[in-house]
Amino acid sequence: MIKTVNRVLLGLAGLVLVVVGGAVLATGLGLSVPSWWPWDGTDDVLLSKGDRTKWRDEGWWWPAVIAALAVLVVLALWWLLAQLRRGRLAEVLVDSGDGEGAVLRGRALEGALGDEAGTLDGVSDAKVTLTGRRTAPRARVRLMMEPHAAPGSALRGLSEGALTHARTSAGLEELPTEVRLKAVKHRAERVS
Repeated sequence: MIKTVNRVLLGLAGLVLVVVGGAVLATGLGLSVPSWWPWDGTDDVLLSKGDRTKWRDEGWWWPAVIAALAVLVVLALWWLLAQLRRGRLAEVLVDSGDGEGAVLRGRALEGALGDEAGTLDGVSDAKVTLTGRRTAPRARVRLMMEPHAAPGSALRGLSEGALTHARTSAGLEELPTEVRLKAVKHRAERVS
């Protein structure tokens, strides 16, 4: 999601800058511009003194400017925090019983959980992502189901097998899990 938002925002900002910059450059070079274009000559300025001071005496002007800038600051802070947030859990804290604990790599637990979930009947592939905090991880599992698979038995097998093993091996009291099922695309069978 973050990558998509970044690409869309950067693309829109780039498009606006290229269009406005190209139009101002065309005007500055003396090329013909449409009649509705606000600048029409090489000696024209982007903002005249009248344009800059036009709304200062209006009562709504400064609250509108401050509100717009506040919205921009909030959006910029949201974007910055989204960049700093990790999508995956790097490590899981395991209680080793000696009071110090041990650290388990998140990718290792994802791999073990995904490999075991992939062996379930009717599951052709399993992808696992760990999120949350290192003391309270959460799992997102995506199961690619074969055409003959029964979703209920696959979910039961995942819950009673792979998730239980992951929870007990990492010493976790609970491992909240979101499971998404997706059917594998297959060719139509021929009947003769």
